[in-house]
Amino acid sequence: MSRYAIVWFRQDLRVIDNPALTAAVESGADVIPLYIWSPEEEGDWAPGSASRYWLHHALLSLDRELQARGSRLVLRGGTCLETINSLIKQTGAEHVYWNRCYEPAAVKRDSRIIKALEKSGVSVETYTGQLLHDPQQIKNRQGKAFRVFTPFWKHYQTLDVTRPLKATIKKINSPGRWPKSSGINGLGLIPVINWYAGMDRFWDTGRRTAHEFLECFIRQGLPDYSENRDFPAIEGVSRLSPFLHFGQISPRQVWEAVVKREQKQGRLSPGTAATAWLRQLVWREFACHLLYHFPETTDQPLNIGFKNFPWKSDKRLRSCWQAGITGYPIVDAGMRQLWQTGWMHNRVRMIAGSFLVKDLLIHWRDGARWFWDTLVDADLANNTMGWQWVAGCGADAAPYFRIFNPVRQGERFDPEGQYVRRWLPELAGLDNKYIHRPWQAPKNLLKQAGVILGKNYPEPIVDHDMARKRALSCYQEMKKTIKK
Repeated sequence: MSRYAIVWFRQDLRVIDNPALTAAVESGADVIPLYIWSPEEEGDWAPGSASRYWLHHALLSLDRELQARGSRLVLRGGTCLETINSLIKQTGAEHVYWNRCYEPAAVKRDSRIIKALEKSGVSVETYTGQLLHDPQQIKNRQGKAFRVFTPFWKHYQTLDVTRPLKATIKKINSPGRWPKSSGINGLGLIPVINWYAGMDRFWDTGRRTAHEFLECFIRQGLPDYSENRDFPAIEGVSRLSPFLHFGQISPRQVWEAVVKREQKQGRLSPGTAATAWLRQLVWREFACHLLYHFPETTDQPLNIGFKNFPWKSDKRLRSCWQAGITGYPIVDAGMRQLWQTGWMHNRVRMIAGSFLVKDLLIHWRDGARWFWDTLVDADLANNTMGWQWVAGCGADAAPYFRIFNPVRQGERFDPEGQYVRRWLPELAGLDNKYIHRPWQAPKNLLKQAGVILGKNYPEPIVDHDMARKRALSCYQEMKKTIKK
């Protein structure tokens, strides 16, 4: 009689270097790969629209990988424990395998499921598959969680990174009779309205894989990463973030590929581009570390003093920011890139984020919510830490009084205006001198460029200098309440 094992896929939608899947295959059992769509169990942080778009394609890709090995992906909708129990009853499965997730809702849910399954006599095995190191095992010298990145990074450099699993899964034992699957369309991840056409063009998810993105970056982007990473008009970053979030490639695979490449060059040292990029990979680990140890930070500032910050609520200004019509070109270009592609260059994320929370004084949670719905790489840990960083209220945060000037940031990191012209074609004919400050351009130059301020491109919705003074004043008022 065959033994059955369920492999519950979550944020590990791959076959290669998948600890849970590998363990199940090596057990000799007939494996039932399972994905459960249960947004209601994610609470306030159910996947947003852009994430659902990406998930749809990632599941199709995983199913193709499984079918190439004689298996298939079973898709179900519903609560996770009920779905797993139903599948156990149908198949008689005695083992369930999965790779751990670290979001607050997932931690609570998984703990509950483990207790229920083990109580019913079902064996559960879980693994670290989404990070280089499990955050439960990472502590500072005082035995507590890290709150500052630099010591966290130094600690990580003392740890050995486990190599990706060597075993190549060529064949997966499958059940003689497959359980029913809802089918990918049954999950309803792709909306009826084709708003995602720009994402299809930007990502080409049907053809380009995570490994192709990685190989292309290592070959073309990595050598000059340190110099190019902050310039959004240059293809200087990897764009691996959505693949890493959904687990289509593992951080161990990425780490090893980068280290191997640099060791061949004999250049792996603190000052190399490779080390600078690997530091960003560890920044991702730091975000997960913070969320795991401080789960309340999805909605509350890590720096509790900011609970008293006098945020404003202005729907009109927030809508202008969301739509990319603030009158500040670098901000607007970023917001339109986000809307059209589901992604935004990291430097511009910081600029756009600073503008929302400091120029407009709108709560960082509003920005986090918008990014959560519109980013294909929306990751709760990264999103939370990123917004608290830019708002000055989180770990390793930029001091609140450090307020990005959107004009100077644009002139510094998009000096030729290439990025702005790509995403704001209405400004394409404007001279470089005024591309980041069109409201200061002479009328004749505006006319020649076809720019009509207030009609085809807006006037600034706030004066940055005045907004900066207001933000600093609010910060000082907050500090007074802390002292009291």
